[in-house]
Amino acid sequence: MNTGQSLLTIGALMLLSVIVLGINNKFLSTNSTLYDTKFGVLAVALGTSVIEEASGKPFDLASVDSAITNINLLTAPSGLGAASGEYYPDYNDFDDYNDYNQTITKLPSAVFKVWCDVHYVNPSNPNVNVSTRTWHKKIDVFVTSQSMNNERDTIKLSSIYSYWYFR
Repeated sequence: MNTGQSLLTIGALMLLSVIVLGINNKFLSTNSTLYDTKFGVLAVALGTSVIEEASGKPFDLASVDSAITNINLLTAPSGLGAASGEYYPDYNDFDDYNDYNQTITKLPSAVFKVWCDVHYVNPSNPNVNVSTRTWHKKIDVFVTSQSMNNERDTIKLSSIYSYWYFR
């Protein structure tokens, strides 16, 4: 083997190394994107589960056993949250999910933190919380995980629950 052939062989090996490293980098980048997507979908599923669970409860403690027509019977805005002695999963109304906080460790892929805020809202501007009783409550569910870009990504889901009574 002469010098020219050796240089061609070294050049070919360097080119092959660059190509292999580039392909490996693309595989790692794709894998990272797939994991981020997987954790995002799991976070949305967990948040949706909490919203559906809360929406399956009565609107307010005052409406658990009977219908109400007087807005002053609703829980005061400062009293939203679980009543004394109420603990998850035994909540009995929608606003018990205010200040709900749970760490989910049972999933094999990641640990998720879930927390909620519940507020009264005005239907004409549901993005602004109000400090008075209304027939509409909004739940904001936040889900994050250390596996989701070091907790920089927090999923926020919101839903409005309104009280309707038909005679």
